[in-house]
Amino acid sequence: MAARVLVLASILIFSCFAETCYGAISFSSLQRTLVVTASHRQGLLKAGEDKITVRWGLNQSFPVGTDSSYKTIKVQLCYAPISQVDRSWRKTEDHLNKDKTCQFKIVKKPYINVNETLEWTIERDVPTATFFIRAYALDSDDHEVAYGQNTDAEKKTNLFEIQAISGRHASLDIASVCFSAFSVVSLMGFFFMEKRKARKSQQ
Repeated sequence: MAARVLVLASILIFSCFAETCYGAISFSSLQRTLVVTASHRQGLLKAGEDKITVRWGLNQSFPVGTDSSYKTIKVQLCYAPISQVDRSWRKTEDHLNKDKTCQFKIVKKPYINVNETLEWTIERDVPTATFFIRAYALDSDDHEVAYGQNTDAEKKTNLFEIQAISGRHASLDIASVCFSAFSVVSLMGFFFMEKRKARKSQQ
């Protein structure tokens, strides 16, 4: 019995150790070594229609070799604090495995040590909210090792608003109007024919 308890305790300790080493990466432990910018038209952006031009690259003020472990870049659309209030499903956690700040992938691709640019069309499933852009550098194990974002540390500057699609389309509205008009005309025609038949039967 004592041996079984010892084995179970060893497994539990090993599991916790493994999570600490490989799974419990904290955002606060990452260096901000990437420069990220986002440009777009002024005003409210529309999901499924508008585009955002994202640029990222290594901050050249860091020493040569800083990015030696960077293998992959992951760029994401992230909720700003104002759109996280009273929304636990968007909550920011320092533990990256639990963090829900960045839920929309823009691109994930091999890292290269040059400034890169991508024009991204806002996806149709993006909800109405205020956002910013963040990029993570990943190592060969696909773990986050550095980051950059187009806003400040408090996530208050360079934010932008996106409006979700309404679920309706102009062509559907036009088709609906045409169908309604056709229905009215058909109904009037039906009553006219019935009235004519009634008059003929009376004669």
